[in-house]
Amino acid sequence: MRNSLFATVAISGLLAVATAGSANAAGRLNVICSADNEWCEMMETAFELEHDIDVSMVRKSSGEAYAQVRAEAANPKLDVWWAGTGDPHLQAAAEGLTEEYESPQLGNLNDWAVRQAKNSGNRTVGVYAGALGIGYNNDLLTKKGLPAPKCWEDLKDPAYKGEIQMANPNSSGTSYTALATLVQIFGEEKAFDLLKEMHKNVNQYTKSGSAPIKAAAVGETTIGITFMHDMVAQIKQGANLTVVSPCEGTGYEVGSMSIIKGARNLENAKIWYEFALSPRTQSIAEDAHSYQVPSNKESKIPDGAPRLSELKLIDYDFAKYGDAETRRHLLSRWDDEVKTAPQ
Repeated sequence: MRNSLFATVAISGLLAVATAGSANAAGRLNVICSADNEWCEMMETAFELEHDIDVSMVRKSSGEAYAQVRAEAANPKLDVWWAGTGDPHLQAAAEGLTEEYESPQLGNLNDWAVRQAKNSGNRTVGVYAGALGIGYNNDLLTKKGLPAPKCWEDLKDPAYKGEIQMANPNSSGTSYTALATLVQIFGEEKAFDLLKEMHKNVNQYTKSGSAPIKAAAVGETTIGITFMHDMVAQIKQGANLTVVSPCEGTGYEVGSMSIIKGARNLENAKIWYEFALSPRTQSIAEDAHSYQVPSNKESKIPDGAPRLSELKLIDYDFAKYGDAETRRHLLSRWDDEVKTAPQ
C-alpha cells in the first residue's frame, strides 16, 4: 500500500512542497482524519516523505472525532484533527478544545475558508468545500419503476419505502449537515415533519456519511443522501449513478482542520497545518479519488468536482449550526422524534 501511495505522491510533485518550520524537524505527530481512508493515507505518506516526523493517524467520522477530542480534553492524545465537516470543528472551537493559530497562507484561501477561521477565532480553518445532494442508482430506479427524485420533499413519497439510505447525524457530519440544511430551508417544524416522513422510507442509518452512496453504487440501496463529491467518486469508478442538486436548494460543508488545545507536538502540528493548506498538497485530492473543491485558490480543482458557483446553495449559517447548543438541540430532537419513530 505504502509503495503505491509513494508512487502517486511522487508523480504529483509533492517532494517540493513548502511548509512552515524546518523541513527536517524531528519528532512525532498524532492526527485524527475525517476524510476517506485513501485520502487520509495519502496525506500521511506525503507528509512523512517531506519531514522527519513520524505520523500516527486514526480515521474516524467527524462526529466520532469530535467526541474523542471532547473526551480527551483533560489529557489530549491528539495534535491535529484534519478534514471532516466544519460544524463539529466549530463546536470544538467554541468549547475551547482547539488551539488558536492564524496561518500565513490565510490570504491565499477562498472566502468560505477564511470565514470558517474568523467564525472560530482562528481555532479552525477551511480545507475544502462540497455540496450536499441526492444520488440514485439508475439501474435500480428503472428496474423498480420508481420516479427520479428532484427535490428534498420528493423523498417522503411512499414509493421509496425501503429505498433510501442516509447516515446517523450523531456520528456523521455529512448527515448533520443534511439535518441543518433541511431546517434552514423549511423551518424547524416542517423540516422535522419531512424527516419523519422520510424515515418511513429509510432502510438504514449508517455511521459514515459516504456509506449510503457507496451502497447505492453497488446496488444495496436505490437512493443515498450524501455529498455530491462522494457521488462523483463512485461514478469515476464506474457506478451508474445520477447526482441531483435538490430543487429547493442545498447546503454545503466547509471541511476543516484544527490543532488540538494542549497538543503535545504543537510545532509539528503547525508544520502539518501549513502542509495541508499548500496548493500542491491540496492538489493530490484527485489522486485519492476525492472531488471536493480545495480551499487554496491556487490549488487544482479535481476534474468533475461539483462547482459551487453552478449550484443553488442556501446561505448556510455555519456559526449558528456549528453552535454547541443548536447542535445538541437538533440531534436530541432527531433521536426522540425521527430515529425511534415507527416505520
